[in-house]
Amino acid sequence: MRNSLPAALLGMLAAALLLLNTLFWVPVLLLLALLKLVLPFRHVRLALDPLLVWIAESWIVCNSAWMALTQETLWDVQGLEGLDRHHWYLVNSNHQCAADIFVLQHLLNRRIPLLKFFIKQQLIWMPIMGLAWWALDFPFMRRHSEATLKRHPELRAKDQEATRRACAKFALIPTSVTNFMEGTRFTPAKHARQQSPYRYLLKPKAGGVALALNAMGAKFESILDVTIVYPEGIPGFWDFLCGRMQRVTVRVRSIPIPPALLQGDYGSDPAFREAFSTWVQQLWQDKDAQIAALLAKDR
Repeated sequence: MRNSLPAALLGMLAAALLLLNTLFWVPVLLLLALLKLVLPFRHVRLALDPLLVWIAESWIVCNSAWMALTQETLWDVQGLEGLDRHHWYLVNSNHQCAADIFVLQHLLNRRIPLLKFFIKQQLIWMPIMGLAWWALDFPFMRRHSEATLKRHPELRAKDQEATRRACAKFALIPTSVTNFMEGTRFTPAKHARQQSPYRYLLKPKAGGVALALNAMGAKFESILDVTIVYPEGIPGFWDFLCGRMQRVTVRVRSIPIPPALLQGDYGSDPAFREAFSTWVQQLWQDKDAQIAALLAKDR
């Protein structure tokens, strides 16, 4: 099928399969989520949350199936050994395109707990998926620029409280709290506008990770650092659906969490914020060098 169909027709088929898969699972997800909303008791939540997670993981399994049917991607993946779906993880990855999410879900599904992303508040109104994210307790965040936060510092406290509330829900069952530290997808225009000191990455935003570690650090088994590289070029979402994501290189490594980073207050302690930022910058320098080496290997 992959070789016999034109790319556009293949893309329409993949899009249709993705839509049908979503329309099949989301109504079941919402019914259970509404039951949880009507009966907001801890024992009800403990009973229903694993069912909700199973539905989301089944959706991902079906996505992997249509990806295998419609795509002929060569996967170069290292670092998946020793993962445990019964532990908590803080997952950090570089972010280049919408396909990143499908790559992460495909590789990590049922190896670690369900990936839960911090999502922009506006996306709650996205048809179908917004309701699914709400049902699964994905945290919706109002992202503010540094300029806005300087004019209205009280907004930072609201963001911190929203993160803490989300992390309190994550503490009930094993969860993979997933963060794109760049805060947005990498593009050459954004890279130039930021004057990023990294060759392949935007500047990292450490605040979300700091808050998650502060709220849940004792739960996390480790930080799972993921690096995604597309040797043939970063695919757009339509390119991905059309099967043009020819090769994907992924490296996963488990990083111990420095104990000193679990204790401080990132929002109000300048010394702790400086130490945390230094650690993040080193993490990003290592990732940038790794991307350069992986791309150089394929040339």
